[in-house]
Amino acid sequence: MGQRALRYGISDKEIGNPNDDSVGGHLLSSTEKKQRAALIEQIKEKGYEQVMEEVAYTWFNRFSALRFMEVNGYLPTRVRVFTDENNSFKPQILTEAIHMELDGLDMEKVYAYKEANNDDELYKYLLITQCNALNSVLPGMFQKIADYTELLFPDNLLREGSVVQQMIELIPEEDWKDAVQIIGWLYQYYNSEKKDDVFAALKKNVKITKENIPAATQLFTPDWIVRYMVENSLGRLWVEGHPNDELKSQWKYYLEEATFWFICLTCLYRFMRLMVLIPERLLQVS
Repeated sequence: MGQRALRYGISDKEIGNPNDDSVGGHLLSSTEKKQRAALIEQIKEKGYEQVMEEVAYTWFNRFSALRFMEVNGYLPTRVRVFTDENNSFKPQILTEAIHMELDGLDMEKVYAYKEANNDDELYKYLLITQCNALNSVLPGMFQKIADYTELLFPDNLLREGSVVQQMIELIPEEDWKDAVQIIGWLYQYYNSEKKDDVFAALKKNVKITKENIPAATQLFTPDWIVRYMVENSLGRLWVEGHPNDELKSQWKYYLEEATFWFICLTCLYRFMRLMVLIPERLLQVS
């Protein structure tokens, strides 16, 4: 994100003039100029680091979701965006671009990129179009991409060693199959370094800011913990009023002899972990 911003004369030391027509000898298109002005406005409002972090996480989240969807065959086009049918780092979306039926896809742009042999820009265009097309079915995950978010789209995704290739090769394909919780694990580990920094600062009596609260408090809950809590709380109440041995036999984590208070304490585990272990006097929001 920082490298992309720097290309448009924006860094943690200088954000530039939003009215510039060119940057570093590059003449800005009307779209780039509008997006750059929006980026500068966001940085003025939130700060450079916060905006870079927000956009980086946005793309990380979308790439994770796209990978999960392509592996499980959930993409409406049934065309993979990161790999081919053999799970090799050869995006099927590139080879199928001229045959795809994708909402918002401008075939003139596709042919232009193809004729120019510009796979990097074509891939960028196809990914952004795919994300926008998914807005109608998953609006919470795929908000319409515009302004500075698109401007900061990462470069060189097709190169050897790119973040996309690492995601494909370092995480086995079977780990993505029918296990949507992998996205939760990715989210938690994405924030792990920042969480460590926040807790290290707490020991020095440094206040937690509103920007840092998610890294310190939003922890992923694995599927088995959710099932355990539901089976031994709501599930227990249900079978007490509607005895059903066959239903109980399907519950893997149900405890016959568990006491009411034990279950209550278990269900409050995560709340206590976050709020009891963190001294209240240090949880001050700036």
